[in-house]
Amino acid sequence: MAQVQRMSRLMAKTLRDDPADAEVLSHKLLVRAGYVRRTAAGVWSWLPLGRKVLANVERIVREEMDAIGGQEVLLPALLPREPYDATGRWDEYGQELFRLKDRKGGDYLLGPTHEEIFTLLVKDQASSYKDLPVILYQIQNKFRDEARPRAGVLRGREFCMKDSYSFDTEDEGLARSYALHREAYRKIFARLGLDYRICAATAGAMGGSKSEEFLAPAEAGEDTFADCPNCDFAANTEAVSYELKPVDGSAVPALEEIPTPDTPTIETLAASLGVPASTTLKNLLVKVDGEIVAVGVPGDREVDLGKVEAHFAPAAVELVTAEDFTGREDLVRGYVGPQGLEKVTYIADPRVAPGTSWITGANKDQTHAKNVVAGRDFEVDAYVDVVVVQEGDPCPNCGTGLKLDRAIEIGHIFQLGRKYTDALKLDVLGQNGKPVRVTMGSYGVGVTRAVAALAEQTADDKGLCWPAEVAPADVHVVAAGKAAQTELALEVSEQLAAKGVRVLVDDRAGVSPGVKFTDAELIGVPKILVAGRRTAEGVVELKDRRTGEREELPVAEAIARLTA
Repeated sequence: MAQVQRMSRLMAKTLRDDPADAEVLSHKLLVRAGYVRRTAAGVWSWLPLGRKVLANVERIVREEMDAIGGQEVLLPALLPREPYDATGRWDEYGQELFRLKDRKGGDYLLGPTHEEIFTLLVKDQASSYKDLPVILYQIQNKFRDEARPRAGVLRGREFCMKDSYSFDTEDEGLARSYALHREAYRKIFARLGLDYRICAATAGAMGGSKSEEFLAPAEAGEDTFADCPNCDFAANTEAVSYELKPVDGSAVPALEEIPTPDTPTIETLAASLGVPASTTLKNLLVKVDGEIVAVGVPGDREVDLGKVEAHFAPAAVELVTAEDFTGREDLVRGYVGPQGLEKVTYIADPRVAPGTSWITGANKDQTHAKNVVAGRDFEVDAYVDVVVVQEGDPCPNCGTGLKLDRAIEIGHIFQLGRKYTDALKLDVLGQNGKPVRVTMGSYGVGVTRAVAALAEQTADDKGLCWPAEVAPADVHVVAAGKAAQTELALEVSEQLAAKGVRVLVDDRAGVSPGVKFTDAELIGVPKILVAGRRTAEGVVELKDRRTGEREELPVAEAIARLTA
């Protein structure tokens, strides 16, 4: 028998107005509908309805993980420093890591993710190739000290995540484990009712080789992804890359310096010379672990600092300041060019290919240089895709103009390889009797993020509108207000529950029918059954929350519909 949840006893209150600090739709509606409440900045309490939705997401994730042979464990959130020192992530995580000391002065952290601890668990439990492959997972709260927690549960400092890890003895096995997770994720997000894209991604601080994100398109998303309307290419903009295509620059005249007074910006330079900004070379200076690095991109493009940071990770990257030019005669603020730079690493976007010609700074005040050819007048130390991707940029696969969209990251899968097993020396005895270094994969699903993404994608102007598998109940029974209507509503609720239907019944006394109907639409259960004006005839109204379709039915027929 399923549960009947009576709203007269429900620990949740709906709100008519949006929270003052709410920025996105999911934040507004999850608070207004009584699913969550803010405890501190980036820290949320899940009320009974919210916990039911969260548990349904967890159940779906758990079922699909079990289906691929995953074994569930539960590891601590309070973790010792030493394993994270061994992999370098105690420092790499920077200020996002919650660090603390115990009463004896020992260093601990609150787990942001658990690669190290799972590796040590397998090191303790597995000694032979016969113990592998294995997939272990947990559904657990994680902690990251976000500088600007925002958007409700979308970007919190404490959040629920499913993280799983595969352990294999060979790269082919890792590829199989990765493929199993990829397909499991497709099933999870399909069951959740999410619209999503699988996008190529960068590995970032996680390390490893292949990496893909599962992104749910939504205005509230903090990720931007590029999607090709002509082929199957999709990627986080940070992972969009282009092939380097050198050109023949042999016919370009020799470099020539030209006076350009009062032109310290690309805009002023292009206007002064009457040339498009795309013919100029922008050189952004950054500091990488304190050392100055120049980043070259066409003048009409912006540098994506996220890509620069990913290239130099785990080194710290920051913009230069006015003080950094002091004592550096080779660096003239507003007039920097790649030719003649001393002791400065120069990276450039592939658009600055060998043979291309540019107008750029001459490293002299009020002076620029033209006919500056890459590979002839200056060398590029490394080519890196560092520009901000724009709508209409060519698809790397087919050349069609890309479309850009905002999205919420709901899942991420990585082929980590041996980064963590090397650091923590995880070996097993191989078939030939010799030690074999284990290879790993890491796979995450944002459970709380999935709830928020569903709210963003499915809500309408009346409130939340949950898919059936995720909703906190199957049917929301509303007693319009009179004693006979409440009596019928409770009777119908018990009959539905006896047949396995999860019921939320609004039996609140002293609450107007209008408020009850508004709350039913705000809470977003898929079916709404109303005991109203035709109660005496044994007739109720059945409404579909998503489509708005409604019809009046005898009680027995309504129950049959809802239990079919």
